[in-house]
Amino acid sequence: MESSRIAARCQRMGTEAAFRVFARAQALEAAGRDIIHLEMGEPDFPTPAFIREACVEALAAGHTGYAPAGGVPALREAVAAHVGSSRGIVVEPSQVVITPGGKPVIFYTYMALVEPGDEVIYPDPGFPIFESMTDALGGVRVPWFPGSGTQTRPDVARLAALMNKKTKLLVLNSPSNPTGVVYRKQELEAIAALCVEHDVTVLSDEIYSRILFGGTHHSIAAEPGMADRTIILDGFSKTWSMTGWRLGYAVAPPDLAQAFEKLMTNSNSCTVNFIQHAALAALAGPRDEVDAMVAAFATRAEMLVAGLDALPGVRCDRPEGSFFAFADVRGTGLDATELAGRLLEEAGVACVEGPAFGAGGAGHIRFSFAADVARIREAIARMAALLGA
Repeated sequence: MESSRIAARCQRMGTEAAFRVFARAQALEAAGRDIIHLEMGEPDFPTPAFIREACVEALAAGHTGYAPAGGVPALREAVAAHVGSSRGIVVEPSQVVITPGGKPVIFYTYMALVEPGDEVIYPDPGFPIFESMTDALGGVRVPWFPGSGTQTRPDVARLAALMNKKTKLLVLNSPSNPTGVVYRKQELEAIAALCVEHDVTVLSDEIYSRILFGGTHHSIAAEPGMADRTIILDGFSKTWSMTGWRLGYAVAPPDLAQAFEKLMTNSNSCTVNFIQHAALAALAGPRDEVDAMVAAFATRAEMLVAGLDALPGVRCDRPEGSFFAFADVRGTGLDATELAGRLLEEAGVACVEGPAFGAGGAGHIRFSFAADVARIREAIARMAALLGA
């Protein structure tokens, strides 16, 4: 068939490089290669047993039919209470929309807000779907370069210069994928003032908000004037190691929450019923396994960053949150995309080239430290051998 039958919006849409790398890594494993997986944004810890047990109980109780498009009422109430207490804001259950993963929140935000010609400011380097959805809907890309590592703080003055009457949406991501940057309160205060001045809506991706290494998570939704201008994206995938469960949520102003429910009805009908009941257990249950996972990530981050810094021509900031290290490899004299490819094909270390996260990622490679310490140590040794260290 002719490719021209594919709608232009779909042709403009990009993809996510981590899944491409993961597929190639799996093919190499099928051929007998030993691959160290540092490419995927997926905790390597099991979902806590009490959550899995709650899911089984929900199945046994017959929660296998449709759920309301916006989510099971009890879960909407629990999420509203959780987000309200953790962010210091007032959230009504009607503002919560439960979604099959976090990505639908991005999709619905763009669908509800962005018209052709509208400008979208998004982080670059940043999660590639932010750019992809801008292109798909005919929006105008306005990449904001917040820096390639945690030592480069968000440039609020530059953001001010980018905003104008065509700016429809500002996307924030803290803790950040891929850089590990966590926005400070004073930075969010300044950004919020700009959004109020220009009447700009914010999509605040806070999916890594519980994975912090010593800092504090602040949400722009708590800043003056931002309650009606902020959509919070969060979920269960990272905090409770539930990536395959596909369970996220939006907390949005009432008009946008209603639009999201309409989009849910027209796309997914609802999020899986019994999984929502398992999420209730996650929110109400003990946090010791979450805390242990975050502590393990902190140890791994120190090990990975120290190992990367010891490689010739490589420099890496310590991430403040998430489970990614964004290494500057320009000192190696090698192109980042070429080097990432060689690390996979020759050294058996799967990672993602920085340009996959936007032009601001040039000269960098993202490594996930969602792997045990022995595998991280082996990955560093393999990279050292490839670089001749």
